[in-house]
Amino acid sequence: MDMTTIDTETLRDVIDRVVKRTMNVDFTWDWPAGVAFHGICRAWEATKKDEYLEALIRWVDEYLEVGLPPFTVNACAMGHTLLTLHEATGETRYMDLVMQKVRYLREEAPRFGEGVLQHTVSTKNDFPEQAWVDTLFMAAYFLLRVGVKLQDDEIIEDALSQYYWHEELLQDDTTNLFYHAWDNLSGTHLSGAFWGRGNAWAALTMAEALRLIDYTYPMFMQIDGALRDLLSALVRLQSEEGLWHTVLTDPSSYPETSASAGIAAALVLYGHPLHGKYVVRALKGILDNIGPDGSVRNVSAGTAVMRDVEAYKRIPKKRVQGWGQGLALVFLSSLLQQGKEHA
Repeated sequence: MDMTTIDTETLRDVIDRVVKRTMNVDFTWDWPAGVAFHGICRAWEATKKDEYLEALIRWVDEYLEVGLPPFTVNACAMGHTLLTLHEATGETRYMDLVMQKVRYLREEAPRFGEGVLQHTVSTKNDFPEQAWVDTLFMAAYFLLRVGVKLQDDEIIEDALSQYYWHEELLQDDTTNLFYHAWDNLSGTHLSGAFWGRGNAWAALTMAEALRLIDYTYPMFMQIDGALRDLLSALVRLQSEEGLWHTVLTDPSSYPETSASAGIAAALVLYGHPLHGKYVVRALKGILDNIGPDGSVRNVSAGTAVMRDVEAYKRIPKKRVQGWGQGLALVFLSSLLQQGKEHA
């Protein structure tokens, strides 16, 4: 169960297969591409294979010529890739679009309460005054990356406010798990589900936040405490196969690969010395769900806040999904980078 025994060459081979399979999916400019390409960006950072970056540049540049759809909170996930492309190339067109997404989130995206971003998937008012845990990846973590890069205190504080309120509204005080959503109009958590991928969004983005800010920010300790307690709960819910269930507290729900990859990536990034055995177990479970062609399997389809817990268990898991590819790449790349740091 020692993480130092993980074979880095195997990781490189699997990463390469997953990247190539991912680039053969015909994405649109929306969150599936945002998560998938963020994973490829992380793979490029870990391997320094320029072909990964070049593939992203070709795709993004072609889409910019065609024209972008209207912004939504979900589609702001593409900002992660744009930010990495700017950092890698210095091209201002990528940063210009990053700032357009920032302005949308800061000035146009609907909010409620104390400035909490309402989750949006279209230009319609889809989910009035609802906070979804997904927003932590699509918007809060993106804003934090931009704010830290620009040393812009207003953007940083807005990002950290999103972390604060999503934790306040969604993290259960008893289980320390995150609910999928909060409905401010009804004052409920709707389905009340502890959804696996939702908890992966929370864990991963909090772990990333702790790498971007330090203890001089009051929110650092709040995020650290929330993540510590969340990961402590999650490791005790890992299945024998190394995966987590799509409804975390319901062993009759299916094991789900994207949630497992996101949670395992958070464990790697947080770096608790006693969590290594869970990471190794997760690696085996995730590798068992990656085909020879790099397809990440047993990934649940796009999941709205469902009517009840039983509905989450019926979400199909047959197709290759961008978020499955991307979160697997984040996990595998985080492992590879950690191995290089300790070599």
